[in-house]
Formats: sequence, C-alpha cells, structure tokens
Amino acid sequence: MDTRTFYDELAPRYDLMYADWDASIARQGRALDALLKASLGPGPHTVLDSACGIGTQALGLAGLGHRVTGTDLSPLAAARAAREAAARGLTLPVAAADMRALPFPDASFDAVVCADNALPHLLTAEDVGAALAESRRVLRPGGLLLLSTRPYGELRRTRPASQAPYVRTGPEGRTVTFQLWHWHADGERYDVELFQLLPSGEGWSTTTSTATYWALPEEETSRYVRRAGFGEPVWHPAEDTGFHQPVLGARRPVVRTRSTE
Repeated sequence: MDTRTFYDELAPRYDLMYADWDASIARQGRALDALLKASLGPGPHTVLDSACGIGTQALGLAGLGHRVTGTDLSPLAAARAAREAAARGLTLPVAAADMRALPFPDASFDAVVCADNALPHLLTAEDVGAALAESRRVLRPGGLLLLSTRPYGELRRTRPASQAPYVRTGPEGRTVTFQLWHWHADGERYDVELFQLLPSGEGWSTTTSTATYWALPEEETSRYVRRAGFGEPVWHPAEDTGFHQPVLGARRPVVRTRSTE
C-alpha cells in the first residue's frame, strides 16, 4: 500500500488512535509553540505544516494564534483538517501536496513543521534530501525547521516486532489499535501493519492498513539536515518538550553580505 492510500484510508478514523484527540491537539500545539517562541520570538509566526494529516499539530498551533498552512500527501486527510479547523472557528488553508515539491514561493514561512514521523515515509536518500531542500527553500532566512520522528537510534538496536495494543473508550464504544512491525533484511526499513478493531453490532469489524518507513537514527537525520543547507541541528528530547517524539530544530542560515565603504 502506498503512503497516500495509507493515509486516505485512515483519514476518517485517525483520531480514534488518541484517548482524547482534542487534548492531544492542545498538548502538541503547546509543545511546538514553545519551541517556536524559543527560537523565533513571541510571534505569531507563519507556519507550514508540511505533513498535516487530519490537523493534530496544525490545529494546535492555529489555536494559539499562529498563521498556519497545512499540506499533506493525502487529499482526504488535508480535507478533514480543513473541516476540523472550520468546526473550531480556526483559519487553516490546506492543500494536497508532496513535501518533495511544495507549492509555495521561496521564503514564504517563518517555520516549517514536519512532525509525527512523516519524513521516514521517504525511503531513499534522494527523497529525504529533496524534502529537506524544499523545507529550506520555503523558509525565510533565519526560519526554523521542526522535525519529529520516532527515536530510531534505539529502535534500530532493538528492532521491536510490535507496539502494545491501545484501547480507546469513546462515544462509539471501545476501539482497539495495534501495530505489527516487519523489519526488512537491511535492518533499516520496516513495514507497519496497523490494525483497528471497531465496534460493529455485537461484535467487531477489523481494518488493516500498511505502510513502509525508513528508520533513520537521529545522527543520520541530522546529517541529511546539514546537507540540505540548514545550520547545526539540535534534538529536543520528548521528556524536555512534552511532545510525544524527539523533535529536531534547525535554522535556515541568514546570509549576510559584507558592506563596502
């Protein structure tokens, strides 16, 4: 299953993977807002969420006053993000777009957010480099990239075969979500089978979606960020930020010209 199909299928039920999606929106928004303010000042800032999904991070940042635009490879996910924003009285322009070819002029944004393990869907060095180069291109000089992935340095060492089942209780009843991980022979890439068990009458209906990821450890990700022309990356541990994954921050350098007299 390709990445777009994976997220198109998940778009109607992605929120069921959270115990309280609205609480997660608020918590993740606060964590990213703090990183933005620490690097760029109080704002508000113009922010591109280049893998916005159904809006978890974009809605949180828009709710805190930032001027957020969302793009996603999945048109169904992006459309849902727009509907969720409208339902909350928030402004969130969205577009279906590939992070390797963003539909914006150079230097359009103060910050680019690429969160929630989105970059690892790109499976080659060329594609990772293209996505990071596009993020740099659309940032103004001095602008900030915030990128989050799973902690792949540890995961590459342990190569887990699954994630524990997660049970959510909501108005529709209980939903069970769990993942099986199938590591490739290269030890770097892995396939995820995502299962959701949804209440159906007196029983359950099961949906299964699959996607592939490239488990780039933190230092390798940092090297790609440097090669794309960013300044020195800094990793912010989850326990320091309150975000659910480690977050890399890196600035687009400001090119200063020497004055002549």
